[in-house]
Amino acid sequence: MTKQAIFDAPQQVIFGTPMDTGALVQQVQQADSLRHWQVEQGNKLTFRCDLSPADIVYGLGEQVRSINKRGGRYVSYNTDNPHHTDDMPSLYGSHNLLIVDCATPFGAFFDTPGKVIFEVDWQNSGQIVVTCPKDVSVVELFGDSPYDIAKQFLHLIGRSFIPPLWAFGFGQSRWGYKNQRDLDSVAEGYRGNGMPLDWICMDIDYMDRYIDFTVNAKRFPDLAAYAAKMKQKGIRLVPIIDAGVKIEPGNPTYDEGIAKGYFCTNKEGKPFKAAVWPGMTHFPDFFQPQCRSWFGNEYRKLTDLGIEGFWNDMNEPAIFYSEYTGVLNALTPPPSDDSAKESNAYKDYRNFYHNINGQRVLHDDVHNLYGALMTRAASEQLDKQLDRRFLLFSRSSYVGAHRYGGIWTGDNASDWDHLVRNVRMMPSLNMVGFLYSGADTGGFGGNCGRELLLRWLAFSTFTPLMRNHTAVLTRRQECYRYAGTQDFCDILSLRYRLLPYIYSEFVKAALHGDMYIKPLAFEYDDERSKQVDDQLLVGESIMIAPVVEKGASGRFVWLPEEMTEVRYNGKNFSCEQIPKGLRRIDVKLNEVVFYIRPNKCVPVTKAAICTDLSDLADVTLLGTGSQYRQYIDDGFTKDVTESNIVIVYKK
Repeated sequence: MTKQAIFDAPQQVIFGTPMDTGALVQQVQQADSLRHWQVEQGNKLTFRCDLSPADIVYGLGEQVRSINKRGGRYVSYNTDNPHHTDDMPSLYGSHNLLIVDCATPFGAFFDTPGKVIFEVDWQNSGQIVVTCPKDVSVVELFGDSPYDIAKQFLHLIGRSFIPPLWAFGFGQSRWGYKNQRDLDSVAEGYRGNGMPLDWICMDIDYMDRYIDFTVNAKRFPDLAAYAAKMKQKGIRLVPIIDAGVKIEPGNPTYDEGIAKGYFCTNKEGKPFKAAVWPGMTHFPDFFQPQCRSWFGNEYRKLTDLGIEGFWNDMNEPAIFYSEYTGVLNALTPPPSDDSAKESNAYKDYRNFYHNINGQRVLHDDVHNLYGALMTRAASEQLDKQLDRRFLLFSRSSYVGAHRYGGIWTGDNASDWDHLVRNVRMMPSLNMVGFLYSGADTGGFGGNCGRELLLRWLAFSTFTPLMRNHTAVLTRRQECYRYAGTQDFCDILSLRYRLLPYIYSEFVKAALHGDMYIKPLAFEYDDERSKQVDDQLLVGESIMIAPVVEKGASGRFVWLPEEMTEVRYNGKNFSCEQIPKGLRRIDVKLNEVVFYIRPNKCVPVTKAAICTDLSDLADVTLLGTGSQYRQYIDDGFTKDVTESNIVIVYKK
C-alpha cells in the first residue's frame, strides 16, 4: 500500500486515553498526526482548521441552523431544551462529525462522551475551532466528495436500526391521553374520518404514578386484552419509558436495582437522588453491562402484554431537582460558554458517578453517552423478548445508538421556524446514522393551526418516523379535529401510497451504508444546489420541496436537472416533465408536490387505513425509468438481506 493510499483511508489519532464509546464498529488505520488540524494541548484540547470563503461545512446531526453549519457555535452536551432557536448551542443529541466541502474534501469525528464545542467560522473567524476533553479519538476521513465521506463514516459506525413495517405508518401521540377511553376516541376519530393510523403513543399517564414498567389498573384494567383488541384494528400501542426509577421500597424494579448496585452513586457512594416525574428517583447506571441487561429485561413486563414498541424519554438525563442543588427549572437552556453562570441542572451532572469497569467516573465526563446506553439496554433485550423487529426511538442520543433505535428531535413547538429546522436537520441526522428519525409533526409545544399542520404533514410524509405529538394543555392536534378533514385524508393517504418506496429506500440505505435523506449538494455540484437548504433528496429517486412559509400559496423550486413533477391531490397522481431551472409552483393545502429524477422510478400502491392492509407488492411505477429495485418482506422478519430485493418493471 502506498503512502497516499494510507492517507486516503480513514485514519485515527488518539489523544490521551479516551473511552471506547462504541460509536465505531470498524477498525481504523492509526496515525501519528492529523492531516487538516493544528492541535493546541492543555487542560483541554483545541483543534483548528482554516476555511476558505467558499468552503461548506456539513454535519453535527441534531443541531440548529442551516444544513451548512458555517457561522454557528455548537455545543455537544445533551440537554433537555425545548428552545430550538438558532442561538441555542445544545439539543438532545451529540453527533460530533464534521464534513468540509473544500478543494480536497475531508471529515473529522471527535469521539468522546464529554462536552465538545464547535465554532464553525464563528464571528467570521475563517476557521473551525473545536474544543474538547484531552482524552479523545479523532477520526479523519478523506474522499472525492462530502457524500463519499458521509458513506465512509456510515460504514465505520455500522448498520442502522430497521423497525417493522408498521413503524413506517402514521402515529398519533399526545401528553394527556389518560385511559382506554382517550385512546379509543383517537382510534375512532381517525377510523371514522377515513384517516390512516398505525400506532398510538402512551405518555406518562398510563403508568401507576409515573413509575416505569407499571400500568395504572384503573385506567387500563387489562392492558394485554386492550393491546390485542387495538392490534386487530391495525393499531399498535407504544408506551413511554423514562430514565429515572422511583425510590419506592417494595417496587420490584427498585428493590432489585438497589440490591445489585445498579444505580448511579453520589459523592458519598450512595445511590444518587434526583426528582423527575414520579418524584425522587435513582438513575440506572447504564455503563454497567449487567445493569443494561437488568433494565432492558424490565421491558418484558410490557412486551408480555403484547407491546411491540417503545419510546425512551427524559434520558439526557433530565433532572427537575436533586439532593444537592434543590429546586430548579429543568428547561433552562445550557450555559453559552464555560464561564457563564450555570443552572443547577449542569451542577447536578458533577454530583453523581458511574461504575465503569470498577472505576468511579464522574457523570459529567461521560454525560453524552447516557441516553445512548439506555437505548442499547432496551434494544438488546427487546431483540430477545420479541424475536422480531420492534419500534424503539429515543430523545437523547450519541453516534452508535442508531444501531439500536431511532430518535425524534425532541420538544419542538408549533411554529413555522420549527418546521424549517425539521427540514434542515434531517440530512444532518442521516450523515451520522440516524435514518429512522423525525420531528413531532405539528409541534409539541403551543397550539398548531390548520395550515401549519397540513404543511408539516406534507413534509413528514417523507420522513421515516411520522408522528403527530403535542403537549398537555395545548390545542388538541389530532388531524380529525380540524375543519376540512378531507384535506388531512388527502395528505395522509399519500404516506400509505408511497410506502413501497419509503420502506424500500430506507432498508436499502441501511443495507448499503447510505443516507435515506440527503442535501441536494450531495448529488449536484452546481452552486445553486449547494446553497439550497429547504429542498431534499429522499432515496434514489425523489426530490422534495416542501412549503414552509405561513400563508404561502406555493414556492420557488430549483431543479438541478430535468425532472418529473408529480402532484397528488388525494386521489390521483398527475405527472409533467419540467426542464432544469428555477420555477415557481402553486401548492394547495391538500396537495403534495414532489419530483422524480430522470431515468428513475417511484413505486406507489393503493391507499390503506393501516400497514396491515397495505399491499406493497401491488405497485404502479411513476417516473421515466423502466424498472425499480424494491425491497419486500413480511414487515417484521429479523432477516433483512439483499435477497428480499426484487426488480419491478414498468408496465
